[in-house]
Amino acid sequence: MIEVVSPGPYAAVQDLGRHGYAHLGVPRSGAADEASLRLANRLVGNPEGLAGVELTFGLARLRFLEGAWAALAGAPCPVSGPPGAGMGVPFWVPKGAEVRLGRPEWGLRTYLAVRGGIAVEPVLGSRSTDSLSGLGPPPLRAGTLLPVGPTHGLDDITVDLAPPSEPRPPVLRVLPGPRDDWFVPEALGTLCGGTYTVSQDSNRVGVRLRGPEPERARTGELPSEGMVTGAIQVPPSGQPIVFLTDHPPTGGYPVIAVVIKADLAVAAQLRPGDQVRFRIARHL
Repeated sequence: MIEVVSPGPYAAVQDLGRHGYAHLGVPRSGAADEASLRLANRLVGNPEGLAGVELTFGLARLRFLEGAWAALAGAPCPVSGPPGAGMGVPFWVPKGAEVRLGRPEWGLRTYLAVRGGIAVEPVLGSRSTDSLSGLGPPPLRAGTLLPVGPTHGLDDITVDLAPPSEPRPPVLRVLPGPRDDWFVPEALGTLCGGTYTVSQDSNRVGVRLRGPEPERARTGELPSEGMVTGAIQVPPSGQPIVFLTDHPPTGGYPVIAVVIKADLAVAAQLRPGDQVRFRIARHL
C-alpha cells in the first residue's frame, strides 16, 4: 500500500484509458501525457499500460507502507525522500519512507509509477479517474490508500531514456479540419500565425486558450458529432479549446483542426499563463 499524505492541488490514478466505449458516451480518459506515464512504467520494469499516479502541479507527499521501486516522469519537480530519488530514474523507497514533490520547474503533470502498478479496482477495463463522467476511483485525497500490484514476472529494471526537455516555445502541430470549411479561408492562417495564452479555466477536459479568433464563415452550430483527443473546437466566443483525454465523446462546435498524436503530450503539459503556437503538420 501507498498512503497519500498530501495529494497536492489535484492527483488521480491514471492508466492508458477506456478504449471502445465512446459509442456509449464514455470518454477514453487516461493519462493526459501518455508518453510520460509510459516512460515512468518502463523505468520500473512495468508494462507501459499499468496504472500510476498523475500529479498536477506537484506539491504532493506519498508514504510507502512497504518497500517498492518507483520512478517519476513528466513535468520535472524537486524530489526529496530516499537516496537516489529524482526525475527520470528508478529509485528504491524503503518501508515507511515518504516521497515528497515540490512545484514543477515547467509543465503541469508529473507521473509516479510503482513497480507492480497501482492496483485499484478497474471500471470498464481501466483504472483511470475520469474527471468528466466520474468513472473510476475518486481523485486522491489525504489518507487515500493505494494498493500495489504483484511484481513477479516483470522485466528487470534498466536505465531508460531521460524525459524529453521542455519545448521552447511550445508548438503544437495540427492537421486541418474536419470542419475548417465552417471558417473563412484565412482562419487557419489566424490560428497558426498568432500566439495563444493558456487560460486558468483549463483542466483535463481541455486547454482553453486566449488569443486570435479564427473567423467563422457559417453561423449556427453543428449537430453533435464524435470528438477526438487533440480536436481544436472554436465555440461562439471565438477562443479555441484543445481537447485532452477527459473530453466529451461528442460536441457541436466546429473543429478547425486536430493536434497530431505526437504533440498531445506537449498540450497536456501546458499550464495557465503558458504561451503556445500552432503550425500545420508536414507529415504525421
